[in-house]
Amino acid sequence: MIAHPNSTISTEVSDFLLNCLVRSPSWNFWLSLFLSFLFLLAMGANGVLLVTIRLEVSLHEPMYYLLSILSLLDIVVCLTVIPKVLAIFWFDLKSISFYACFLQMYIMNCFLAMESCTFMVMAYDRYVAICHPLRYPSVITDQFVAKASVFILARNGILTVPIPILSSRLNYCGRNVIENCICASMSVSKLSCDDITINRLYQFAVGWTLLGSDLILIFLSYSLILRAVLKLKAEGAVAKALSTCGSHFILILFFSTILLVFVLTLVVKKKVSPDVPVLLNVLHHVIFSALNPIVYGVRTQEIKQGIQRLLKKVW
Repeated sequence: MIAHPNSTISTEVSDFLLNCLVRSPSWNFWLSLFLSFLFLLAMGANGVLLVTIRLEVSLHEPMYYLLSILSLLDIVVCLTVIPKVLAIFWFDLKSISFYACFLQMYIMNCFLAMESCTFMVMAYDRYVAICHPLRYPSVITDQFVAKASVFILARNGILTVPIPILSSRLNYCGRNVIENCICASMSVSKLSCDDITINRLYQFAVGWTLLGSDLILIFLSYSLILRAVLKLKAEGAVAKALSTCGSHFILILFFSTILLVFVLTLVVKKKVSPDVPVLLNVLHHVIFSALNPIVYGVRTQEIKQGIQRLLKKVW
């Protein structure tokens, strides 16, 4: 609904329209199939991982509790983003309510930061396990996981709250067509006829503070792990440690690289199609949700054995 420009935001815009990949309509069918596959894979793999860890008593240990947290985050992120994108592709349901848009914005920002923070805690877990194995049982305890969970929730939940609040307080002057498949904060804010400098600065500061600090600590942890692993002299120990941590590190590196490419495409947006950063943003919310349980879960021998035991019980 459009009203007088001086009226409040609640009377100016009651909903938004998501203009999703309109410059590349030929992508929509194949992209929707690909997204559907990744969505089902993410839901199924994370669901199996959660059920396995819940039912297998042998997996009731801190490391697997951290995996459970990561799986829960992946499920929420997927459910927040992908069903709406598929509804746009299949049924042309572009409309999203004002409040639903800002709720989606908050969940995406908050849970992305929570996922990054969980990667950091898991890297620390592997650091203690490999570099200080004798201290591992006394350092990485159930209490540690509980405190880490509170930290992950509080840090990211509180610091990302201003992002949707700042955007929702802007004056949109009746403009409600978002050039994106999701309610990304900058895509929404740039519709405003107000100055959005504060929004940009806060988004930039929080993003690089949260994700940047996590990434530095992750790289530091794996650097120390690599140094410790190369000193191991037991036969097969180096290969086993590198196999486990290497796949984790590669996934985190991929996670960070996609984010960096997304940022770069926004910076040089005049030289690339506007649909490219939109596509990267959507894929970023589902690819890692599908890969995380495979890399962190199925590649772990104990979880693989737990899944096999559960399947035997079911059949």
